[in-house]
Amino acid sequence: MKEIPASGRLEHCNTAPVLVLEKAEEENLENLPVAVIGDPELNERFGFNERSEEWHRKSRRKLLRKLDLHILPVIVVMYLLNYLDRSNLSQARLGTLEEDLGLVGNEFNIATSILFVGYLLMQIPSNIFLVRTRPSMYLGICMALWGIISGLQAATSSFPGILVCRFFLGFVEAPFFPGIMMLLSSWYTRAEIAHRFALFYGGSQLGNMFGGLIAAGVLGNLHNAGGISGWRWLFIIEGASTVVISLLAIVVLPDYPNSTKWLTEEEQGYAVWCLSADIGEVDDNYSIGVKEAAVLALKDYKVYLFGLMLHANTLTQTFSYFFPTIVKTLGYSSTVTLLLTVPVWFVAFIFAFLISYHASRTNERTFHIISAMAIALLGNILVISTTNNGVRFFAMFLMPIGAFPGVQIILAWVSNSMPRPAAKRSIALALCNVFSNSSNIYGSYLYPSSDGPRYIKGGITISCMAVVCMLCALAMRFCLIRENKKLALAEEQVAAEEEAAGMEPSKRKTFRQII
Repeated sequence: MKEIPASGRLEHCNTAPVLVLEKAEEENLENLPVAVIGDPELNERFGFNERSEEWHRKSRRKLLRKLDLHILPVIVVMYLLNYLDRSNLSQARLGTLEEDLGLVGNEFNIATSILFVGYLLMQIPSNIFLVRTRPSMYLGICMALWGIISGLQAATSSFPGILVCRFFLGFVEAPFFPGIMMLLSSWYTRAEIAHRFALFYGGSQLGNMFGGLIAAGVLGNLHNAGGISGWRWLFIIEGASTVVISLLAIVVLPDYPNSTKWLTEEEQGYAVWCLSADIGEVDDNYSIGVKEAAVLALKDYKVYLFGLMLHANTLTQTFSYFFPTIVKTLGYSSTVTLLLTVPVWFVAFIFAFLISYHASRTNERTFHIISAMAIALLGNILVISTTNNGVRFFAMFLMPIGAFPGVQIILAWVSNSMPRPAAKRSIALALCNVFSNSSNIYGSYLYPSSDGPRYIKGGITISCMAVVCMLCALAMRFCLIRENKKLALAEEQVAAEEEAAGMEPSKRKTFRQII
């Protein structure tokens, strides 16, 4: 969205006065729509169009404070635990997991990749169901289920046992990520969502960071406590924590704006009105059927280009499932290795948030993604090019710093580019997430132990995919610029027709793609 001059004014169209806000941000206020013309029914009931700029500024700030307090802390903790339960297998490997389960050859890699088979199978059905149910209840129950299954991994005693657990763990984890994306896009405008999604996605880096700390403590101090191996304690503790937090999520998470009890009736209406003003259309979960929504999503070329972009970007993150093993090639003990992963993920979290926050504030996507991928490319090249510990450890910082910001910017870009109707957006997000996570199925085989310490095959593959992601971002930029030109031309034609008919031209600006 383009910047607009400072100040605001009331302008009159043929139907009703329209508040035109001419300053996008002030005093850290989130971007409000260029021309605020929300849902006519809500305006008739509450008179939002006739309210002053100052009223809109204060009301939006107040509403955002409520939303952020109820949504952001919960979803960050949920994603932290989601990543802990998904990636703790890599930390358990530094204990006696492989020995106790009798894993040989590439069986550990198979156990890692099978999770994503179950994950992909449930993606689209889950998001179709999500728009017809209560997100708070649905996501909370799914969280409790994945916590239980994660804990049950402690009871396995063979390769088939861990394989079954990992498959169903992916199956019940599948609704979470696209479900949260759908939830956020149902509350926040396009200018507000990117840096909030960055905070949410930061849960993955925090999960890796705390995972290293927890694993170091559990594997180092609880091994054989009560006759139970340390890696089994790891699964029990992290699984039980997830179940407890899931109960909190059910209570605290909101559903959709028009059905959230901790908002007043006016606040519910204002939340819906702001979203309709941002896009020019009300977010109606029942406006079209599932079949029609699926056809709309499948016919949109952006789904496939975003899907390829996400596929490439997600593959650059594959190293994270083997990161403790990669760090162990520096030659330190298991406990020290796990502790060395902590500062890496903390720095990655800070950088990922800053890059995404800047992308949100500037409403720019392409070059933020390209810059992040360039950092990941450099990190991978350094890791495979030398055995010098200092250089390699520095490169191990660059790998997550570059790999993780991209996916959160891209997913926010998907929501921005296909905002309505809600059912199409939900299916589009699910499809993009399928494309994205399909890379983890074969990415799990890029880091076999036999390729250490440099892991040349994995490094070269990830480097190539970083370049593919950059090219996709550039291609999407050119496509969306072309779409914006078409939108501007259509807007000019409508204005010309209105003028020819003797009508006062509408001041409303149509939807524009963020590039």
